[in-house]
Amino acid sequence: MKGRRDPRVSLTATAGLGVAGVLAALITGGSSSALAAIAGVVTGLLASVSLIVAASRMVPGHRRQPAAWRWLAGGSLTWLLGVGVRPVADGTPFVLTFADLLLLVGSILLAIGCGLSVKPPAYSRGVFRQATDAYVGAASIFAVAWVALLGPAFRKAEEPAAFFSTLALPVVCLLAACAVAPAVAASRSGSRTVGLAGVGVLSAITVAEVATALARLSGDTPPLAAVLVAPAAFLVLAVTPWVEERRAWKPLPAALTAATPLVLAAVATVVVTLHAIAGSHDPALPVVAASVVLVLLGRLFVLLVETAGMRRLVDVGEQQLRQLAENTGDVVLVCDFDGVIREIGAGVDATYGYRPGDLAGHPIFDYIHPEDVPGIHALLRRIAAADDDVSQIHASCRIACRVRAADGTWRPTESVATRHVRGEDLILVTVRDMTDQVALRNQVTHLTFHDGVTGLPNRAYFEERAREVLARRSAGRTAVIFLDLDGFTGVNDSVGHASGDYLLGQAARRLRSAVRADDTLARWGGDEFAVLLEGGVSSGTDAQTAIDLAERLVRAVSSEPFRVADRDVALTASVGVAFAEDGLPAGDLLRNADVAMSRAKELGGRRVEVFATHMHADVVRRLEIAADLQRALLENQFTVEYQPVVDLATSRVAAVEALVRWWRGSTFVPPEQFLGPAEDTGLIVPLSEWILREACQEVAAWRASSWDIGLSLNLSARQITAPRFVETVSEALAESGLPASALTLEVIEEMLVEDADDTITKLSELRALGVRLAIDDFGTGYASLAFLRQLPVDMIKIDPSFVSGLGRDETLTLLTRTIVRLGHDLGLIVVAEGIERPEQLELLREMGCTRGQGYLVARPMAARGVDSLMRTTLQNTA
Repeated sequence: MKGRRDPRVSLTATAGLGVAGVLAALITGGSSSALAAIAGVVTGLLASVSLIVAASRMVPGHRRQPAAWRWLAGGSLTWLLGVGVRPVADGTPFVLTFADLLLLVGSILLAIGCGLSVKPPAYSRGVFRQATDAYVGAASIFAVAWVALLGPAFRKAEEPAAFFSTLALPVVCLLAACAVAPAVAASRSGSRTVGLAGVGVLSAITVAEVATALARLSGDTPPLAAVLVAPAAFLVLAVTPWVEERRAWKPLPAALTAATPLVLAAVATVVVTLHAIAGSHDPALPVVAASVVLVLLGRLFVLLVETAGMRRLVDVGEQQLRQLAENTGDVVLVCDFDGVIREIGAGVDATYGYRPGDLAGHPIFDYIHPEDVPGIHALLRRIAAADDDVSQIHASCRIACRVRAADGTWRPTESVATRHVRGEDLILVTVRDMTDQVALRNQVTHLTFHDGVTGLPNRAYFEERAREVLARRSAGRTAVIFLDLDGFTGVNDSVGHASGDYLLGQAARRLRSAVRADDTLARWGGDEFAVLLEGGVSSGTDAQTAIDLAERLVRAVSSEPFRVADRDVALTASVGVAFAEDGLPAGDLLRNADVAMSRAKELGGRRVEVFATHMHADVVRRLEIAADLQRALLENQFTVEYQPVVDLATSRVAAVEALVRWWRGSTFVPPEQFLGPAEDTGLIVPLSEWILREACQEVAAWRASSWDIGLSLNLSARQITAPRFVETVSEALAESGLPASALTLEVIEEMLVEDADDTITKLSELRALGVRLAIDDFGTGYASLAFLRQLPVDMIKIDPSFVSGLGRDETLTLLTRTIVRLGHDLGLIVVAEGIERPEQLELLREMGCTRGQGYLVARPMAARGVDSLMRTTLQNTA
């Protein structure tokens, strides 16, 4: 079972065992009916409380399990009410009392809970079949019980009608137990233990009620052991939800559970026959036997009707298959295992030019390409071998081959072969002509790797080609040239995109005439082109050759104007060149060329720039910050500030959000400058772990001073995917002594969309620890409502962009009000961020927003500032 055992509930179960022991000690004093009532009330109450608590606290094994346990709890409560009032009701002159009605309703509720406690099977046997099985099983058990117990009691009874009325309750309990027992016993659900315990309760109630009924009829007191069997079963039901599910417990085979009613019927037949041979004649047995026979005949009739319907469906399906195949242009034929055509559809004339009569009796190998014949032989052998494997008799085999048409051309085809329904020695083959599809596939392949405007290879082809060239050992220092047309955007704006595409075609022809035959020219995208020099550029002269080619490309573009839409358009080009060093990945080489081209464009265009290290100044600066971050972690240069989050209704500080600050010596580094590099380099993981431990220690100390205050922390994507993320949070809570419920971890919506399954799994594990979850910047992501339903969040934080428009922008005010109402409807805490103006605060209070933070409420401050703020708040409250 998936849930975590609650020790308090385990103690409750233990207390129940103690109560049962006390009741057992009281057996010597009091009547059996009174003791049964006391034991039934106590154990029924214990079972209902245990099931209700388990349904609310444990992680369900499947979606129906909590509802099932509540049904079982309701049945237990109803049953204990019936048992409790039975001693009073038994004093009335009625045969069936109000207590019996309560017991009957309780038994039905227990049966419903048992049925819901396991997952439903993927393919149900049908309600009619289940009902007949339940009736046959119950009738068989009733017949055996009649011979053993009920028959002698009936013969002694003075009023037959009162006898059968008294047996109504145990008979209904027996039917309920027989109805749900097969489904629970055969279920493969990992949480069926409670269901089995519920079936045991129904069985125990049946036994106890039979004993009670017989005692009523004879005027005696029911045996104590018989009346205490139901309380004992309820005691087991109370303990079962908190017992670990044993994986070794395997369900009964479905065939065994299906055959159980027939086995019971056979046993009952033998017992009744022996009873009749002995000379006993009871009027109830023929009635029960006749009803069973009628039920079985009805079930046989339904089975015959279903079988006939399935046969008709098979016939209709085969006919429709042929018609569908011929209407879609497929050729349908039937051949034997040697490949000889026995029958072929008329569609072969229109598709391949053959008359059907000319092909019948000829082997299919005469019309298949010689290279494909071995594959067809293997296919026929595999289908013939299916005789030894029943599971493969109706399996389909798919094969592609070439078929010769009447005009002598080879047509690509795709065929599906299956065993013929009407004969196991024949094969049904559906042949589809794939000529148009193959041509289309080749066209799609060409379009996939070529540009439709210029006819040049496209970006995907260029990248793949660059990887292939750099992977060769003889590639040397391969060069890549990137070219951008200066001012092309104005062309589209002035003469339109169609004319712009025409200009791109002219530019492509000029560039193609300038490059060498061995080089690859491609359209990179938009007005950018790329050239891959595949020759070995290993010396300075060769490097100069690449630069000379780049300059020729510039001259080719700017040598004369382009003629577009009856006007001349003069363009220039910005070109960047990058050389491949040994081991340099293709992606880095292309990036370097793009950086050099951007540099040429920044310098005014119509020039060639060769990539140099100084062009990576931004990258270098980010690397320097990353190195400084590593030193800052070792030298404890970071501090934590806390921004209070207040309850907008009471203005009380409810929580603080921990924010990291970096003082590099006496210089303050803004978070936006180092959090990005920290995320990229992975240093965000140890940094976030330090913030978590530091903040937990501080907030735990405040809480120890009787300050009811919580802690909020932001999570990064890299932090969530860290290997020991959940363990790190658990250890920080344990070391600081901070309750898990006082910690709220915040994630943004984009993190839920990217790698959603892993993120939701990690956050669900945190939620299981008791940690609260919040969605930060709510309303700016992609799938807020969907993930609110999948992830058990406790809080949503409205993005400051919504709060900033309150009182000024009606749309933002309406959206904010909608988010607040949505949070209330979902039972979530709503926090507004970025409160900076009084009118924003007043509007949020009027909307009913739960909490807020911002510069108007309180700015981020050091720990001592929070300490002073809390003391002032407490004094004002006092």
